[in-house]
Amino acid sequence: MSGHLEIYDLYEKLERKNIMISFKGELTSELMESILTVVERKLEGFSESATIRKKVFNVLVELLQNLFHHRGVSPLALSSGFSDGDSVIIMIARNATGYSIITGNFINNRDAGQLKQRLEEINAMGAEELKQFYKQVLSNGRISQKGGAGLGMIDVARKSKDKLEYGFIPFDENHSFFSLNVKVA
Repeated sequence: MSGHLEIYDLYEKLERKNIMISFKGELTSELMESILTVVERKLEGFSESATIRKKVFNVLVELLQNLFHHRGVSPLALSSGFSDGDSVIIMIARNATGYSIITGNFINNRDAGQLKQRLEEINAMGAEELKQFYKQVLSNGRISQKGGAGLGMIDVARKSKDKLEYGFIPFDENHSFFSLNVKVA
């Protein structure tokens, strides 16, 4: 009985904090579809404008695709002997000024520097600069090994109301945990 009360209490706390969805574990294409469906329904339930719903949904799609395409084996899985794929976190919260979409995943340290440089470059730009940069990267046509040309993060920044908030927490000599918070309003 106490287990049910703990779960109920946790649910109540999440509801009070306006957390729409929270997930930690292995990301699959089926799970991505489920997350998108749940978020879309919740946004409709909040009677958000079509513009806000579209922005939140588009940012979420891009961030989920990034997590999915840049996944690898989690160092936690390697150290524990489990091969359950990559461990990611996804959280979407509604607040007084809009929505926060928070993601996190392990990243190889050799890739962290380049990602940080790209994020700093994007954060240094204003709206018009981002628009021009997006067009430049689109016409440049260089595609990365993972299939993207860096367009996704540029597009996410264009839809965000603030600069992209990010962090790299060292995990071991080869990996860091990368977190990203995108605010949409």
